[in-house]
Amino acid sequence: MAALPLATAEVCDANSHLITGGELRALQPIFQIYGRRQVFAGPVVTLKVFEDNVLVREFLEEKGQGRVLVVDGGGSLRCAILGGNPVQQAQNNGWAGIVVNGCIRDVDEINGCDIGVRALASHPMKANKKGMGEKHVPVTIAGTRICDGEWLYADTDGILVSRTELIV
Repeated sequence: MAALPLATAEVCDANSHLITGGELRALQPIFQIYGRRQVFAGPVVTLKVFEDNVLVREFLEEKGQGRVLVVDGGGSLRCAILGGNPVQQAQNNGWAGIVVNGCIRDVDEINGCDIGVRALASHPMKANKKGMGEKHVPVTIAGTRICDGEWLYADTDGILVSRTELIV
């Protein structure tokens, strides 16, 4: 199920009551924009890893069904936990987007994919392959707690997370 694209600034302006109540949160503006899809939205799937991308790849091999993978990579700037091949696979498997609290690589390849990607930066070194991490756990990135099943909305103005799907 693909969510309708919503302008994040307009959503904030129209929903101050949701912001005040904590049901709608904005991530701190720390992410770079990658991929051809600058606007994306969908239900969240969470993953927590550190300098290891085995579980990231496993998730993106699944059918995405319009979901957004939110990866808490601990904010590491020492290696990339997402590269071009898994992003290509995510595009082919119907993921709406990927948000990475960490680094990516193969930027030119990722920028050619019809998927939305947000990450802190790019880094040429690859991640470890030990398969360590936690799936479907609450993560805190960019000053915001994000839980499995919440909804994420991203555009060029920023990233919002909502407890429920927002209706236009």
